[in-house]
Amino acid sequence: MKKLKNLVLVLIAAFVLVYIQLPTVNYGFTGFAVLLMILIGIWILLNNPFSIIQGQNNVPKLKIGNPGTISFILLAVLFVYITVVPALTSWALLRTNEYRGLIGKVETESNLSSHMLPISIEKIRVVDQSLAQLLGDKVLGSQSALGSQVTLGTFNIQKVNNDLYWVAPLLHSGFFKWQKNMQGTNGYVMVNACNERDVKLVQEIGGKKIYIKYQSEAYFFDNLERYLYFHGYWNVGLTDYSFEIDDAGTPYWVVTKYKKTIGFAGDEAHGTVIVNAQTGEIKEYSVDNTPKWVDRIQPGEFIETQLNDWGNYVKGYWNFSNEGKLKITEEVSMVYGEDNNAYWYTGLTSVGADESTVGFVLVNTRTKKAVWYKQSGATESAAQNSAKGKVQEKGFSASMPIPYNINNIPTYVMTLKDNGGLVKMYAMVAIEDYTIVGVGNSLREALMAYKNAFNQSGNKISTKSKTEKNLIKSVITRINGDVKNGNTYYYFTLRNFPKIFIGSTQISNDFPLTNLGDSVYITFDNDNQDVIDISSFKNKNIGK
Repeated sequence: MKKLKNLVLVLIAAFVLVYIQLPTVNYGFTGFAVLLMILIGIWILLNNPFSIIQGQNNVPKLKIGNPGTISFILLAVLFVYITVVPALTSWALLRTNEYRGLIGKVETESNLSSHMLPISIEKIRVVDQSLAQLLGDKVLGSQSALGSQVTLGTFNIQKVNNDLYWVAPLLHSGFFKWQKNMQGTNGYVMVNACNERDVKLVQEIGGKKIYIKYQSEAYFFDNLERYLYFHGYWNVGLTDYSFEIDDAGTPYWVVTKYKKTIGFAGDEAHGTVIVNAQTGEIKEYSVDNTPKWVDRIQPGEFIETQLNDWGNYVKGYWNFSNEGKLKITEEVSMVYGEDNNAYWYTGLTSVGADESTVGFVLVNTRTKKAVWYKQSGATESAAQNSAKGKVQEKGFSASMPIPYNINNIPTYVMTLKDNGGLVKMYAMVAIEDYTIVGVGNSLREALMAYKNAFNQSGNKISTKSKTEKNLIKSVITRINGDVKNGNTYYYFTLRNFPKIFIGSTQISNDFPLTNLGDSVYITFDNDNQDVIDISSFKNKNIGK
């Protein structure tokens, strides 16, 4: 009877531990083995009571009954499973090629700009994750009924109907708040990544309220991780619980399924589990069949590890001289390519290098296809320092640079922020040569300054990367000046050209003296701006 009672106690302890820890029951995961060792220890203590006895010289001594051979054997087997087996099956010395090959075949290209999306300044990403959090907290604080009930979750960037947004769910702020709102938190926040003024709290879709019932801050079986575990995913590796919405605005949790491919290591994504955040409906997909609105399947942490292993074992395990070794320059960041697909982006640098790279890598966030662009340039941190150096007296910090194709030149675009995290200026830095910098109080001002710096750079950038300039000889049909941030910009139109052009006295001193009907020569780069920034301006009527 005593052993039956003890067995019941062990089973209760097992349920509590499983409920709290949610260990994955599968080869390559150690959590369940550790839990079994704890339960065996509890069984031993319950069936073999200990007591304190007097030893030699009256020193207290702990006495434990005989725990039995079977218990010791089980403990020994489990201990070997969580220590010796991982060491032998996952040791890089024995499986170097497998670690290096986990990223897959890395294709090579020569020109990064061939992949980066040529883009108008209205579509350049100027809101980073920290600013999105700041703006989201502000809009949430303006809702007095919500601000005390919920908190904002992690913002994830994604495309929604071809527009780029940071999206974060509203989460419960504590147990009693969850208890009062067990139907879920009402909505999520969207921040336009290209326009910091476009911030909205979404609480209804098609006139119906939406609720985030299943989430990480819920309790009992409303907790997202526990909900999945007890709905059949107790033996599956799950990670990267990211909040995304489909193009209709319906909220989901996108969870990556992964497995161990090299012993107890070599984490590899092989599918997704998508949970409707409101209804709890679960759908499972392979990588290929995951819905198109899902931007991210491959966790960034997996890609960072696999890229570093690929670069570290380039000459095998024994390479103490670091010959040919590569490593990523920064944590990966999500960017969008010319094909509108999402990619993990980072620079590659030689081990021991500081501010220079040997190229850049783009890894498809869904398929994991990796391309190494063998184009030397500045690291992200070097570009940040260069941008901050232009306005060093202001003490601004720089956001993480995002690469864009500006006039066929790979260019880092970033914001410069004050101590409060608010955007004060914008900066553009040439990836190939970080001394070519443009800084301005607006994106257009930064673009003009950058083009001016680029045009004056001589042959610092390879000429094959430059776009050919258009030359126009025409007559001014309209011209007006506009003062922004203390600088005067001149907008004008030309006869027989249905475009608006813009320039400043940084380009030419002829602007203040130009009138309607004057004949002019202008040059400009091929780009897809709605308002075209010119490279040069000459009024033929001046000096006659």
